Amino acid sequence: MEETIIPVTEQNQLPQTPKHIFILSGQSNMAGRGGVHHHHWDGVVPLDSQPHASIIRLSAKLHWEPAREPLHHDIDVRKACGVGPGMSFANAVKDHLGGAGECLGLVPCAVGGTAIKEWERGQHLYDNMLKRSKESVEKTKGEIKALLWYQGESDTPSFHTAEAYKENMERLIHNVREDLGLPSLPIIQVAIASGDERYMEKVREAQLGIDLPNVICVDAKGLALKEDNLHLTTEAQVKLGHMLADAFLTHFNAPPSQSSPCSAPKTG
Repeated sequence: MEETIIPVTEQNQLPQTPKHIFILSGQSNMAGRGGVHHHHWDGVVPLDSQPHASIIRLSAKLHWEPAREPLHHDIDVRKACGVGPGMSFANAVKDHLGGAGECLGLVPCAVGGTAIKEWERGQHLYDNMLKRSKESVEKTKGEIKALLWYQGESDTPSFHTAEAYKENMERLIHNVREDLGLPSLPIIQVAIASGDERYMEKVREAQLGIDLPNVICVDAKGLALKEDNLHLTTEAQVKLGHMLADAFLTHFNAPPSQSSPCSAPKTG
């Protein structure tokens, strides 16, 4: 895998608003721990995760800015963030969404160490995800194309939480769609590859067993884990991004319409 270390600098030209928006949510493997060692990120960004002028992100302060790893640095602030699947996903789908010049927006919302109950309607994490999702389309011509969800490791230690996972995840899907006014919003969830061995398979069965319209599951099992046996390696995160991209393009991507350049925010 070819890699380079890039400086964290702003790009010269920033598209103002995105046309295609993707919500990234869940816990630490969505936030990204690739390349994090001893609480510090090594700064290594694979070629597939490099910044691109047409990919932007919504910051914690709700401003659009150039997207670059670590995508969740100002969202998942309790731990060091590294490479996640978001940038490799975005680079893989950007050329298939429309014509040249159309912007893709990423809305990072994932927070490490969180259980599914913490994402219930009315809880801070859920409300913040909803606020950020709504803000991402406010005063723009953008459209939320999908929610990418990778969570569940924190629900593996107990039989009760693992047993309730399917019902809780289905409720989350219903609530997000209802609260965003997007009843057919595509959801691409990731079946976990790690967690407490006692009930990991029970959570995986719940994830793989969800049978709702426009809900697809990508299986992370078999992807390489770091020495902590919990988090995906940088290379595995890049592969996961491609798996998520393949799922989106296969199941949800309509033929591109006539393209238009990135638009400036509406005023008034």
